[in-house]
Amino acid sequence: MPVIASIYCPAMPSTAEPPSRVHAASLNRLLARLSRAEQAPWLHQETARRMAERLPLIREAPRDWLDWWGHQGGSANAVAQVLPKAARRVVEPTSALLEASRRSQRRPWWSIGARPGDAQAFHLEPEVPAGQAQLLWANMVLHASPDPSATMARWQAALDIDGFLMFSTFGPDTLLELRELYAEEGWAPPHAPFTDMHDIGDALVHAGFADPVMDQEHLVLTWSSPQALLAELRSMGAQLDGSRPPGLRTPRWRDRLLAALARRVDAEGRIRMSFELVYGHAVKVKPRARRGEPVTISVEEVRSSLRKPRAGPDRS
Repeated sequence: MPVIASIYCPAMPSTAEPPSRVHAASLNRLLARLSRAEQAPWLHQETARRMAERLPLIREAPRDWLDWWGHQGGSANAVAQVLPKAARRVVEPTSALLEASRRSQRRPWWSIGARPGDAQAFHLEPEVPAGQAQLLWANMVLHASPDPSATMARWQAALDIDGFLMFSTFGPDTLLELRELYAEEGWAPPHAPFTDMHDIGDALVHAGFADPVMDQEHLVLTWSSPQALLAELRSMGAQLDGSRPPGLRTPRWRDRLLAALARRVDAEGRIRMSFELVYGHAVKVKPRARRGEPVTISVEEVRSSLRKPRAGPDRS
């Protein structure tokens, strides 16, 4: 049975920033490889489904939503089932992934009409219009960011006032068994560290979000062989830790890894790995300046406030 825990993060000042040791060059190589994948990993799609169950938390259905790193997020169908009328706009970090998102929507010539979840616009991260999105959805993105605080700042900038942020990421209990194996063998950690949800909640407040709420869920997945396990882990990501050993591993080292994994089979002949799924949501509100401090408001925020209908007088 999954183990679920939650925390409410109060909106209070914080300078905390989630740590990251993601190596930028390694991330670029990973993104190039992921752009060639036909679809998102199963676990990403399952996380999207579970996160979509939280969409009713939004009081008013958004007219559109930004699917941040949508190709690997695998969220289009899950969100479309809950928000069928919301226009999907895909945001990707590279041109290759942007093309992969477009390619995934191409259908045979005899197909008629759009499918639920089809994107209506595509953007590279630097080109996302500021202050317009009513919902920003980022499934399995944050743990791969070389600068999580900068990523949150981009999310905050892309949202309209009262816009809603929903995201998921891996927590620190993810791949605990694999880290134990590497430690026993005297190897460096197998991945960059994952951030605790408390620190993520503090960072959201620091980025300008209000009322962040974090919760977590633990899953245990099993595989029939070390080879199957490594193949699925490769589909999810890569070793992005900046402190990893330089150069490529040898076939002899891989054989040692496979043997160490094979020794961890359970009574049913399966290899188990834990995953901590961290979910979060928060709201973008109008900034409140402290007494004596100047207030800076972007042109996009002014336009957004003018577009919103004003409440009329109560004549009852």
